Amino acid sequence: MTTPPVRLLIVDDHPVVRDGLRGMFTGDPGFEVVGEAGDGAEALALAANLHPDVVLMDLRMPGMDGVTAIGRLARSGSTARVLVLTTYDTDGDVLPAIEAGATGYLLKDAPRDELVRAVRAAARGESVLSPSVAGRLMGRLRTPAEEPLSQRELEVLTLVARGFTNREAAVRLFISEATVKTHLLHVYAKLGVNDRAAAVAAAYDRGLLTPGGR
Repeated sequence: MTTPPVRLLIVDDHPVVRDGLRGMFTGDPGFEVVGEAGDGAEALALAANLHPDVVLMDLRMPGMDGVTAIGRLARSGSTARVLVLTTYDTDGDVLPAIEAGATGYLLKDAPRDELVRAVRAAARGESVLSPSVAGRLMGRLRTPAEEPLSQRELEVLTLVARGFTNREAAVRLFISEATVKTHLLHVYAKLGVNDRAAAVAAAYDRGLLTPGGR
């Protein structure tokens, strides 16, 4: 059974960037570029009509910026995952985008293969962070002393260990998917890891999770 291509909406105010991204993904049968937008407002209108799987979203654009668009897209009930692709990795850019509901955050200097993998991962609902962004978040969230996981963070991590996606965990815990992602980012920071698999492994090593239960 053939897997359908990932439907992709490209949002960037620079036509040259959009052209480059479109060329990159159009040549790959695993993707279908269904539309392009030059600002957040246009992105929202296109997303409502085209129902993309993943939105590649720039942040700093004239008119409606990326963070505002991400928040409105999430509140609209859209199932599209938003992968931020930008030049900026400051706290003032990264944290608001993730809190607004972005699934991942990459920088525009990311290699092609990394970007392709990130879009595929985002389509599966997995969080993707560039190394510099992951390091910045951990530096922001980590405290000097080892901080224990909260009860809710343990609940989220337990579901992740059992193979639940972010969306499935959100449904099970009656919280939003964005809240699940925020809890996972705190877990990564507290455990000193960068991804879900490493978090689960570290939790087992520390006795926070046990086979067959927590």
